[in-house]
Amino acid sequence: MRIEQARSDDVQAVASVLQEAAQWLANTGRPLWMPSDVSVERVLRDTAAGNFYAARDGDDIIGVMRFELEDPFYWPEVEPGTSAFVHKLAVRRSWAKQGVSTALLAFARERARSLGRRHLRLDCVADRLALRTLYERFGFALHSCVQKGAGSVARYELAVTD
Repeated sequence: MRIEQARSDDVQAVASVLQEAAQWLANTGRPLWMPSDVSVERVLRDTAAGNFYAARDGDDIIGVMRFELEDPFYWPEVEPGTSAFVHKLAVRRSWAKQGVSTALLAFARERARSLGRRHLRLDCVADRLALRTLYERFGFALHSCVQKGAGSVARYELAVTD
């Protein structure tokens, strides 16, 4: 498996991974992303901005994440230039529980470190205990829970500098 920045010709595959994950979550009674959040148009915009990274097995994209350098919506108090942020982490169901999420998080940690950021941060719906456990096992610490709209969001951080 290798992880690299998604290219313009990857947009359909990146959107497909996100849509598959969104559909699986909805089918299990845990809807998360709106169709517009994982649309080809949205993925195209984020990919053109250089924000999506893809885990590949050969030519196949098996997992994705959005990696950003600012997040004023979920982390408005964070000083610009100090952190990197992970969003839209998703793995093809056929690759679930095979270390793809961990590999994407490890890549994000190293990318944040190489950019001189002090922290890698992410958020998730607060009642997603399995997801929170994944993050905590990786080494993320719960920073806080905040109310966003009608739901509670758990915010996590990981120090990436020595």
